[in-house]
Amino acid sequence: MKFTDAEKLLKKYVTGETLLRHSYTVAVALGWWAKDAGEADWETWRCVGLLHDLDFEAAPEAHCTKVREIWEAERAAFPDFTPEMLHAIQSHGWGLTVDVEPVSYMEKVLYTVDELTGIVYAAALMRPSKSVSDMEVKSVLKKFKTPAFAAGCSRDVILKGCGMLNMELPAVIEKTLAAMKTEAALLGV
Repeated sequence: MKFTDAEKLLKKYVTGETLLRHSYTVAVALGWWAKDAGEADWETWRCVGLLHDLDFEAAPEAHCTKVREIWEAERAAFPDFTPEMLHAIQSHGWGLTVDVEPVSYMEKVLYTVDELTGIVYAAALMRPSKSVSDMEVKSVLKKFKTPAFAAGCSRDVILKGCGMLNMELPAVIEKTLAAMKTEAALLGV
């Protein structure tokens, strides 16, 4: 799927500025992780990141379950929105709203960084610079260890994701922060 097609699809179902920004942030993170891993099809990773919350505005109580209906309704218009992409999108709600387990590396990264990007973004806004450009891993770790900070971002999911990736939290933060720094202007941080 081309990123421009994913943007058209996203904007059909997501209108809120905060959710759009979050979608772009996760897209940037997934694209960076894919390139870092030497994935040839990094654009698909970006598209999955962009579309991961496609059903959230329409059905927040059924997040990751209603996306299948959207996929079925949009298959003709967006034939490159594959079943594998749908599975990846659903898998980021594993154990929360769906039983679709993250299996592929891309799915595990999405599961982990979805919540983490929220903490990084919120931490950036607390800085005098309001940017990730001068942020270090230790700053994010400090905010991570404060449960009241960005309380809507599940630390349990992030840590579970780190386990799936066989990585320590600081290393996952480092990669995600590096990703966000590459597109800080686009993301508004």
